[in-house]
Amino acid sequence: MPAQFDINELHWLLDIVQSIDVGVVVLDRDYRVEVWNSFMENHSGLDAAAASHRSIFELFREIDESWFRQKVETAVMLGTRAFTIWEQRPNLVRFKSYQPITGLADEMYQNVTILPLRSTSGDTDHVCLIIYDVTGVAVNKRQLESANAQLQELAQRDGLTGLLNRRYWEQCLEHEFARHLRYDIATSLVIFDIDHFKAVNDTYGHQTGDEVIREVARVTRELARETDFAGRYGGEEFVVLLPDTGIEGAAQFAERLRQAVARIRVDYQGELLSFTISLGVACIDSGMTEHGALVEHADRALYQSKEEGRNRTTIYSTERS
Repeated sequence: MPAQFDINELHWLLDIVQSIDVGVVVLDRDYRVEVWNSFMENHSGLDAAAASHRSIFELFREIDESWFRQKVETAVMLGTRAFTIWEQRPNLVRFKSYQPITGLADEMYQNVTILPLRSTSGDTDHVCLIIYDVTGVAVNKRQLESANAQLQELAQRDGLTGLLNRRYWEQCLEHEFARHLRYDIATSLVIFDIDHFKAVNDTYGHQTGDEVIREVARVTRELARETDFAGRYGGEEFVVLLPDTGIEGAAQFAERLRQAVARIRVDYQGELLSFTISLGVACIDSGMTEHGALVEHADRALYQSKEEGRNRTTIYSTERS
């Protein structure tokens, strides 16, 4: 009677293994399959008879054999479970994902438990792999990370122009100024605004004024390098921080920008509007002790451009200040 009870208990265990919604694979010490449950059948397309006694590396050639062997042998040697998680390795075996998550994952994300199995003699002669489908969790986390990244990006950008907002741009300036102090790297600043912008707003309306600002921002983005920091400083005033750039390179950039803006045309009820910008250029010098001095020097040069007739670039000079 007790023997019959043990057999029934084994059948119950086999039923459980077949019905649970995780992959269960038992390997012998030569990594050949001995148990292959219905989850594995459904997702691999191989029934238990087709998988039986075949090497796991033959069935799934995508497995990194040296990594997997080391993982298993360490678990066997220590006699403890080992784990892999999807953040470190998206999956152990490549199964298609059929979860209703709007097609955001083509392959199943998996967590895997590696469980050494001891025989009645106490020897570890088999290893059980338990494969969990965590695609839903992984996709949700990726979506949350993406949403947070987008929110972070929005928090750093000016809504009208897409350029860096003043607060974040000033943080970039502080960082670059500290980098200059540490490594003595040339860093320059171009500050500019749109000439007679109030007249544009008063004559053509704020919507047209916004379009002018957007167009200036577009050209600025096109001319700036990926390593530059272009921002909207306020109203119609813009700034471009140029790391690893001396005063001559900054002046050349400013002139290219001035000429490019002069070629812009904004359509207002069939009339093509043109406009210009005035620019000031400054470079960090050895006498500066804080980042605000660079803005002050560039701003003085901008004021000089306005005083001398606008639509021009002025380089800051101590002789003029």
